[in-house]
Amino acid sequence: MGDITSYVDQYGYIVLFIALTLELLALPLPGELIMSYAGFLVYQGHLGWFTSILVAGIGSLVGMTISYWLGLKFGTVFFEKYGKRFHMGPERIESTSRWFGKFGNKLLIVAYFIPGIRHFTGYFSGITRLRFSTYALFAYSGAFIWVSTFISIGKILGPKWDQFHTSIKKYLLIGVIIVLCILVIVYLYRTKKEQIKGTAILAISRVMKLFRSRKRTGIFIVFTAVITLVLSVLMIEIIRSFLSNEFQEFDETITYLVPATFDKHWTTFMQTFFYMGTSRVLFCVCFFTLIWILWKGRNKVLETLAWLLIVSGGELFEVSLRSIFHSWAAINKTSAERLIDKFPSEQSLMVFVIYGFAIFMFIRYTRSVRYHTVAVAGALLLLLLIAVSRIFFGVQHPSDIVAGYVFGGVWLSLNILVLEIFRLVQNVYIEVKENGSV
Repeated sequence: MGDITSYVDQYGYIVLFIALTLELLALPLPGELIMSYAGFLVYQGHLGWFTSILVAGIGSLVGMTISYWLGLKFGTVFFEKYGKRFHMGPERIESTSRWFGKFGNKLLIVAYFIPGIRHFTGYFSGITRLRFSTYALFAYSGAFIWVSTFISIGKILGPKWDQFHTSIKKYLLIGVIIVLCILVIVYLYRTKKEQIKGTAILAISRVMKLFRSRKRTGIFIVFTAVITLVLSVLMIEIIRSFLSNEFQEFDETITYLVPATFDKHWTTFMQTFFYMGTSRVLFCVCFFTLIWILWKGRNKVLETLAWLLIVSGGELFEVSLRSIFHSWAAINKTSAERLIDKFPSEQSLMVFVIYGFAIFMFIRYTRSVRYHTVAVAGALLLLLLIAVSRIFFGVQHPSDIVAGYVFGGVWLSLNILVLEIFRLVQNVYIEVKENGSV
């Protein structure tokens, strides 16, 4: 690493341009490390932030453009001649090309953050004959997002760029993998919608015979059950990681990164979102959620009872968790004290539960998909900013906030699942009663 950084010290923008070009031609160069160090030089005032991003971005564009045309010129001939030996004949290439043209272009943006993948996306795009205008739009946009991220991280971290570079890179990779999983799920749903519905309907067909209910309701219940299961597994993993003290690196990294990103000029902004997570605001959200239920709800009694259970039971759920963790950590007094005081974050748990249920009720009684998208995106952004504000003011550890959100998600999804099952049973009972059947 010392040789690389010394070259960047000496030649600056030239090394940045050449290194990014060669790395995206699949040469084994640590492009992210070089960009982070360039960001550190920006922090010191030796390089310009905008100029560094521009130079690194252009270098990436050159590398991606060359790799695309190499894939188009030589890769196609190679696969046409030898592709059948490893199941990549002309027909497979053609079908892959159609898929990549419709959906793969979006992967070009996030692929930069995955080592070993970004080096070959250009070649593969050329091989599959992805239209160059489409390729350029997504690949070039992704390149500037990628270089801007790592150069900015190096600038923000300053003298500690080397200490936290690996950690941040790891967390970014985890985030990108999550995004990719979401993209895959969306793709599968859009292209295999009927098959997925058929499988879900078949899986719950016996239950549906008992309830004589609508297919859509049954599918929603299955979907909610899956989310509850996934969040429960994540909750167990978080508990294990916390008790094993595996969150220390995460807490140190995020605790340093947030104040380094947002200086004292952001105080008023942070105070606003910190206030959005206080009990006073949460009480107002609860009140307006109740008003919405009484105004729009089709089963006001059931939904009001669910509202009472979710809000009041959330507090009991959080207290019970702390009691359990305290007994587990009783051997280590210091750990036990921290567990009972901060883990999981009571405020974060209730923030997730109350805002989450409010959004759920809003979506349930609005038909516009646009409103649904805006509501969900706005809620996620709000939760993120509330978390950042708590870290900014040093109120809670990042891991405590993450745990609060995950545990709150478990409680919320479990209660929504129970609510929908009761709604289903109640509707079936009313239908049976009206029809006079048994």
